[in-house]
Amino acid sequence: MIKHVLIALSLLSLAACETAKGAGRDINKAGTALEQAADDIQKKL
Repeated sequence: MIKHVLIALSLLSLAACETAKGAGRDINKAGTALEQAADDIQKKL
């Protein structure tokens, strides 16, 4: 029984890591897009 619980907890922690990585990538992409938009605006001024 304990083995099953440990396996389930391990799988959940791996899923959480992947979710955090995905969120980090999304935030990074949003920051890059914002930076590019700011650069474009500065060029127009």
